[in-house]
Amino acid sequence: MHFSDILRKDEVHFSFEFFPPKTVEASSTLFETIGELSPIRPSFVSVTCGAGGSTNDLTQDLVIRLKMETQLNVVAHLTAIGASRDEIKSQLEQYAAAGIENVFALRGDPPKGNTSFAPNPNGFRYAAEMVAFIKKDFPHFGVGVAGFPEGHPETPNRLQEMDYLKAKVDAGADCICTQLFFDNRDFYDFCERCEIAGIKVPIIAGVMPVTSLRGLKRISELALGARIPAKLLRAVLRAQSDEAVEKIGTHWTTEQVFDLYDHDVSDIHFYTLNHSKATLKITETLGMSLGETWHTSNLHEMRT
Repeated sequence: MHFSDILRKDEVHFSFEFFPPKTVEASSTLFETIGELSPIRPSFVSVTCGAGGSTNDLTQDLVIRLKMETQLNVVAHLTAIGASRDEIKSQLEQYAAAGIENVFALRGDPPKGNTSFAPNPNGFRYAAEMVAFIKKDFPHFGVGVAGFPEGHPETPNRLQEMDYLKAKVDAGADCICTQLFFDNRDFYDFCERCEIAGIKVPIIAGVMPVTSLRGLKRISELALGARIPAKLLRAVLRAQSDEAVEKIGTHWTTEQVFDLYDHDVSDIHFYTLNHSKATLKITETLGMSLGETWHTSNLHEMRT
């Protein structure tokens, strides 16, 4: 299904993000997670690429395997960094042959140890260029792009940042999926700024339940610019075990989702880190039955 069909306005959408495993044990954990989350019937699942395009082959293998072996709508991440136009074209051709219909077009993060983006001489400098390329040469693909509620770490000028996002949408992006955030006010402000800029595509809210202190520190490294609210940080630091941290993080994200629903946000993307426990607990607390399709009317019923 194309993004335009997946993100129907009258339905509530959950989606999950995974990353390609590098070991047999990690692969086993991932597919156990997928088996546990699949009954929720996510609108789609996405598979990331490593920094600098370091896991492109693993990403492609996992995307095609999920397409072949499951009933999930699978979305592949494409990153411009380190890749030529011909390499991106080859990836798209292989995805099209496998029946993949949607991709996230991303500039991508520099390799570990590098602080700046260096485009391939025969590649794309910006995600907007890749979006335009995909829409021209592969018009049947749905294309999603990234948004940053707390600001892109390399673009401190927030007005310029919104210009860059508008350029991606004008190039043909069908939706925006945000980087994770912990304070919904940042997301609501971001949505208002998108409206002012004339951006009208669906905006998917990205959330991640904190499950350990180590995980929180890792989030700060991977999602540069992500703001950890003092209230959440204090609670995590006060916890005596990772089990306690997981309860705190799950509760925090559950409250975020309830608040998003109260503000008519019906598209929510969970960054799972290839684990299911916290996400399953959140959906259970929301009262969602496995396999049930929720409509936006359900959100209003939850408030009464």
